[in-house]
Amino acid sequence: MCLYETHLPVQRTEVSQRFYIDVVSLEFAYRDPARDVVFLWIGSNRRSMLGLWGPSTTRGSDFHKCHFAIALSLPELLASGKRLAASGIACQNFLSEKTTEPSVIGWMPSAQLYFPDPDGHSLEFIALLDDTPDPDFIGSLSAWRKRAEPRARGTTHSCGSFAQTIPPLTP
Repeated sequence: MCLYETHLPVQRTEVSQRFYIDVVSLEFAYRDPARDVVFLWIGSNRRSMLGLWGPSTTRGSDFHKCHFAIALSLPELLASGKRLAASGIACQNFLSEKTTEPSVIGWMPSAQLYFPDPDGHSLEFIALLDDTPDPDFIGSLSAWRKRAEPRARGTTHSCGSFAQTIPPLTP
């Protein structure tokens, strides 16, 4: 089972559409100008979708900041911090510290970077790690890797092939 779609209220659909296509590397699916809504594919094969609802729509009229995460492979996540920074996007770790290095939440375990979209929504790029969970750990990926005893779990965590289907971020 995987989450198929989520929706965000946005203040300017055209600006948000450009951000999600040019910066986040989502693929255009459909725009309904009569309803001021844009739909974008997340990954390949129509695996997941994001809807951007403008302020004149029912879902966009009650603007509130949201959060969602997009699964990436670890190599894609490692490259994303520098690419986002080169686009003028400030990334943060789990503790809200500005950085391009992913943080790790040990109970999952996962590596992630957080960044805002033009409306202030919180986006997260996340890669699930194949290591043994450590519920007491929250820190940088480099600190996670330096732990005294690497404890590989040997299993793969993803939503089908979803983590492998996100296109590389545009430089």
